[in-house]
Amino acid sequence: MTRNNRLRNFARGEEGFSLVFVAVGFLAFLSASMLAIDLGMLMTSRNQAQNSADASALAGATALVYDSWTDRSASGPAVQNALAAARVNQVIGGTVSIAPADVKFLNDPFGRDDRVQSTVYRDAAHGNPMPTFIARYFGTATMNISATATAEASSANAESCLLPFTIPDKWIEKSDGKGVADGPWDPSKTFDLYLTKGSNQNGGTPLANPDVYVPPGKTGYTGYNPATDIGMEIALKNNNQNKVSPSIYNPYDPPGSTGGSDYRNNIAHCNTTVLKLGDWLVPETGNMVGPTQQGVDDLIAEDPNATWDTSCNCVKNSDPKYGGQSPRIGRVPLYDPTVYGQGQQSGKSGPQLQVTNFLGFFIEKVDGGGTVWGRITPIGGLYDASVGPATGAFPVVIRLVK
Repeated sequence: MTRNNRLRNFARGEEGFSLVFVAVGFLAFLSASMLAIDLGMLMTSRNQAQNSADASALAGATALVYDSWTDRSASGPAVQNALAAARVNQVIGGTVSIAPADVKFLNDPFGRDDRVQSTVYRDAAHGNPMPTFIARYFGTATMNISATATAEASSANAESCLLPFTIPDKWIEKSDGKGVADGPWDPSKTFDLYLTKGSNQNGGTPLANPDVYVPPGKTGYTGYNPATDIGMEIALKNNNQNKVSPSIYNPYDPPGSTGGSDYRNNIAHCNTTVLKLGDWLVPETGNMVGPTQQGVDDLIAEDPNATWDTSCNCVKNSDPKYGGQSPRIGRVPLYDPTVYGQGQQSGKSGPQLQVTNFLGFFIEKVDGGGTVWGRITPIGGLYDASVGPATGAFPVVIRLVK
């Protein structure tokens, strides 16, 4: 057979043609592998990057509330906690890139400076791009990933795990019950709208210059301020059901509770009942001196080494199992002193206790007379859309908004 005949036969022959299908199939397999491996890794890395950014923004907002609302410097607790949280939450086993400039403080739609925005990166510009496995053979050796999250520390309007006693919210002190100028406010003062008659505000004659209370959500809110009142020590004494004073507490029965045993248990343990701004409290009429002492002793025993540190205005030495939130940090519902005073003046029986705010209160000690000593401290809260905004309220809700 001549050489030309052999070439013609080879051209017409089908031997080895299956290799073409194998090669095409291999390319298809590589493409599918690239799609399954690299695309899957891309989706996972994006989710992990978002988790890192979310954790960073939430940590920054939390530090604003519990460490310092005003220190927003690169070395301050808000920025440093945001950086640490981002770096702990890795992306495909690698640490994200985030610098102080990537943590920003923003205003919410109402103009309040209560938002923290964090952006994290794994990209070429920051020297830590995501490597590819299969796509590198097609000219794409790395992928760029970034994520941004925004958290908000906004005013809360509801709470749970509340202590079963209440005190009035803070007001502007103008005069005493006899009309004599008596400012400024301090925990020993009383809230006065009317000339006193005996020990009650039932004289019927309004004071010319009465004390002033403005509730949360209203312009000029006068109540407790987490930026200025943290660390204030208050000694809460057993109620005499006459005076409206921050140093005198009114026991009340949460829904479903009654009597001394429930009262003691509600101090020592979390009652999950949720109270909202505007709710009414049912006064406890019994003598709660003994149950108060017993309940507070039980609570202190849960975290006996926790102490208040005046250098940082914070709780130190709490048991690590509580994650930095000692159970001795109680939540006290605050009642509207104006509603109380008007109720007394109108002759209504019993104290009129309408929830207007909530206060964080680290319990230090209790004595045999039922007096409870503690410090004002920040607390988180809940948000109930049915209540609406309560700008200026003491507790905050820390939540992701973007």
